[in-house]
Amino acid sequence: MRALRYHGPGDLRLQHDIPEPECLPHQVKIRPAWCGICGSDLHAYLSEKAIPLRDTPHPLTGEVWPITLGHEFSGDIVALGSDVGKGGNGESLKVGDRVACQPTICCHACHSCKQGSINVCDSLGFIGLMGGGGGLSDFICIDARFAHKLPDSVPNDIGALIEPLSVAWHAVEQAAIKPGDDVLVMGAGPIGLAVIQCLKARQFGGQIIVAELSTKRKEFARQCGATTVIDPQEEDVVSKCRSLCGGQGPAVALECAGVTASLNAACRAVRTKGLIVNVALWDEPVPIDMMAILFGEKRLTAAVTMTTPDFQAVIGALGSGQLKVEGMITHRIKMDEVVAKGFEALIKEKDTTIKVLVDTRA
Repeated sequence: MRALRYHGPGDLRLQHDIPEPECLPHQVKIRPAWCGICGSDLHAYLSEKAIPLRDTPHPLTGEVWPITLGHEFSGDIVALGSDVGKGGNGESLKVGDRVACQPTICCHACHSCKQGSINVCDSLGFIGLMGGGGGLSDFICIDARFAHKLPDSVPNDIGALIEPLSVAWHAVEQAAIKPGDDVLVMGAGPIGLAVIQCLKARQFGGQIIVAELSTKRKEFARQCGATTVIDPQEEDVVSKCRSLCGGQGPAVALECAGVTASLNAACRAVRTKGLIVNVALWDEPVPIDMMAILFGEKRLTAAVTMTTPDFQAVIGALGSGQLKVEGMITHRIKMDEVVAKGFEALIKEKDTTIKVLVDTRA
């Protein structure tokens, strides 16, 4: 079968001779339909630190490079393992069901997993990044617990957006926003835009303030529901936030840009006792303005990936029309175009490239 394989930074190969995976008793075999290219994939394309499996196998998958990419995907079930009954949303699964795939790899045995926090498993991994196959292939087998049936109202292409939307939904959950709270979102890339849409869907009622440099992404942010968009090159984010929020600044800031200056601006912008939630990935240690946090007793926390309830909540919000995300998709490409029109476009044309979906059957 075909699979897009990661051999290291800048070295992605569409291979045509990869064996089809065997469906184990607890798994379902899926034929992917659409797969998104994520910021995590882009980190891996640019830096070997994103997927540190050159020589040391992942503790759960046992795999090293090369690995198959793709962790934002939907598709159809083509086979069921002998022990499979229900999927991630508690519904019975059958051949032909359309599903979105939660890419979590976890041990189900450590303290975090036993507490239900599989997103911070001691051996956390992700399908399509740390082994176990990937959505950029003709077939993949995954744990049936992470196969979530799609409502009839949610097509497969939108199904491929459920994973990044779940990351955003989880971040909003971690923020514990109260009705009427003003919120600052730093960065309007794919995850930042997803956060804006999740905030809008949850109808907290406060302002959604967004800081972004790119002209096109500022437009996307407004379309997604931002009430005010600040260009940090033209205005001081901290001063503007205070003027918008009664002199105090927003109650919560979500850092989605992955830029040190952005993180520290968020720390200074939130009000006394405010909360900063880091959602971004970082390749290197980050210098943080701790004095901005100390004086004001602000809190800095983090949100990483998603839990199964987050995944299910996003499916429900999409099915009910609470979330409307079609506008996030800016490019649709074929499997043999992934490097040139996918990864390279995200690097060189990032102002106009938000979410690239790959038609894995083309």
